[in-house]
Amino acid sequence: MRYWKLLALLPLGLTLGGCNLVVLAPSGDVAAQQRDLVIIATVLMLLIVVPVMAATAVVAWRYRQSNDAATYTPDWDHSTQLELLIWAAPLLIIICLGAVTWMGTHLLDPYRTLGRIAADRPVTAQDKPLEVNVVALDWKWLFIYPEYGIATVNELAAPVNRPLDFKITASSVMNSFYIPALAGQIYAMPGMQSRLHAVINKPGLYRGFSANYSGAGFSGMRFAFHGLSDAEFAGWIEKAKASGSRLGKPDYLTLERPSANEPVRYYASIDSDLFRAILNMCVETGKMCMSEMMAIDARGGMGMAGVRNTLPLAYDKFAARGAVFGVEPSFVTGGVCLPGDQNVRMSDDSSPTILAPRDWTPLQGRGLERPGPMRPSKASFITGPASKSDS
Repeated sequence: MRYWKLLALLPLGLTLGGCNLVVLAPSGDVAAQQRDLVIIATVLMLLIVVPVMAATAVVAWRYRQSNDAATYTPDWDHSTQLELLIWAAPLLIIICLGAVTWMGTHLLDPYRTLGRIAADRPVTAQDKPLEVNVVALDWKWLFIYPEYGIATVNELAAPVNRPLDFKITASSVMNSFYIPALAGQIYAMPGMQSRLHAVINKPGLYRGFSANYSGAGFSGMRFAFHGLSDAEFAGWIEKAKASGSRLGKPDYLTLERPSANEPVRYYASIDSDLFRAILNMCVETGKMCMSEMMAIDARGGMGMAGVRNTLPLAYDKFAARGAVFGVEPSFVTGGVCLPGDQNVRMSDDSSPTILAPRDWTPLQGRGLERPGPMRPSKASFITGPASKSDS
């Protein structure tokens, strides 16, 4: 009866033969190196795990209660040889595992430019990387090709054996950009830019998706990745340009709205400043970019006067975006600085008021020197009361 049960499980094993183990059989050199790192680390750990599991079974069997022939040594408590084996073998494996992991972590850093196309082909000066700007939307993917001035939704293509430079961000919540055949997953976060350098070595159609749950439409947040020859990639670019559609900032704000299972679409032209605006979260008309806000903060900030410099959000998705001052969500307008170093403040009736040029030099205090190394004559208050001259 036991044999019939084993035979009944055989069809389950046959079904596993149809699985596509893409992680263990990738088509990109970076993913292949990551696979090798996983295999090496697994084998090194199995050098300890397998003997320990085997020894556990052997000891349990040999010293079972019914085995009267087993050696009985109740006074045994130490073996130098056994202690050396127990401690030396794991220590050597940990050293090897640490060295392999350390080298692999640095060599496969996603921010690191590629040093090779394949194991037998280094990167040369003629191998110009293809830049692709990736934006994770709710719940779809936007790919921008600044070199060709096109954009696509839920479809990505790249020529075989050409380095790829992905610049990745998100419009709202965090996602994870992942093409198992190409390289490891990289997080996409709003207001931040992640990088991924990779290469595809074999032509074919591959699957890409989000590996980080991001809401109701997450299950449909998938896209096709085409590995093409140079001629096929040129044809794909022409196909996108033939669509005639344009992706400007108003079009992007419409595309940004949450939607699931979006079909593939192409844009023949794009706003050249679109990705920078998405990254700085200032696609909306009049909204201050994060880079501008950080520049103002770096030079002293606007204080509480900046709180009044807000405009209501034109589109709110499901919750407030940006800072909230009052009952309505709002964002900082981009009209703070005008040519000539003048400033604009939004009054109660939302009409701009021109202010005098502001001195953005850091505040030093009246009659005080700029902060610097402490002089001995000024440091007496640390060790004792201040002298009359110091006061």
